[in-house]
Amino acid sequence: MPYVYVGTYTSSRSEGIYVYRFDATTGDLEPIQTLVGVEDPSYLAFAPGGQFLYAVNERERDPEGSVSAFSVDSATGRLEPLNRVPSRGAIPAHLSVDPTGRWVLVANYGGGTISSFPIQSDGSLGEAADVVQHTGNGPNPTRQRGPHPHMIVTDPNNRFVLVPDLGLDRVVAYRLDTSSGRLVAQPQGGGVLDPGAGPRHLAFGPGGRHVYVLNEIASTLSLFDYHAETGHMHPVETLSTLPADYTPASTTAAVVVHPSGRFIYASNRGHDSIAAFGLEPLSGRLTPLGQTPTGGRAPRDFNIDPAGAFLLAANKDSDSLATFRINVEDGAVQPTGFIGEVPSPARVLITS
Repeated sequence: MPYVYVGTYTSSRSEGIYVYRFDATTGDLEPIQTLVGVEDPSYLAFAPGGQFLYAVNERERDPEGSVSAFSVDSATGRLEPLNRVPSRGAIPAHLSVDPTGRWVLVANYGGGTISSFPIQSDGSLGEAADVVQHTGNGPNPTRQRGPHPHMIVTDPNNRFVLVPDLGLDRVVAYRLDTSSGRLVAQPQGGGVLDPGAGPRHLAFGPGGRHVYVLNEIASTLSLFDYHAETGHMHPVETLSTLPADYTPASTTAAVVVHPSGRFIYASNRGHDSIAAFGLEPLSGRLTPLGQTPTGGRAPRDFNIDPAGAFLLAANKDSDSLATFRINVEDGAVQPTGFIGEVPSPARVLITS
């Protein structure tokens, strides 16, 4: 039975992490748990195998955030808290688990740091094994006065860790020492975005040959050829996620490649839509397929079920989770009519 896990902002009127049973036929959601007492669990990630779940505690008003660990009951989908440790930086915005299942990696947006945490045998977290401070700035005086790592993810070959830094207009590359947790800078790796673009998230195309960087400030999606041996990203093209005639303010949020590898989707906050693109299999080049309204305001995150049949959009500013059906032939996104009420949703995870 598939389950959906929704991270939220409790600084609004949310109570914590919301768990639902997912109907893979209709796209409907049935609530089964609200895990209360978890502060601002705005981003969630599973360990390999799905036995443990980890969440950042963003706590925007605090000088330092934290990271929480949970066990997952495979029979019921319910969560049980394990422990919480300091994130070693302000406003942790993203986390991931390395493919070995031994390390949780965290991007602290406000503090400009990235950090690694050992996973203990019971799934709980140890204190930080390494903390790396980014330095520098970008041309936008409001958004880029300093570094803002916004995501941290291991590449498909488990060779490099990539960090899109919104404040630096760069994707910074590291190698993770899986024995010590040390994050070793790889100057030859990563890639450079246009000045003021504000890279936020990235996603890999089929086979790991291409990487797509979603730029928050510019509302663009950039394609890079990815060199697996060095982690270097070579720029190919950049396309807007917005309609050509749209001029009001808008920023992007999340980017997801369809399980088929034929399409990629990105969310727009302001335009409040999901932008769809076709992917050319060999070159990785993008073909714009238009935008679909998300039925709410500020879709901070969305995700696609493992079968590629449904897309779930988290409309943070309208407290809603909307379900869409994906046409696997042409990539079109159509609303199912289901919109569930979830306070301040910020992250959506769907199990198989």
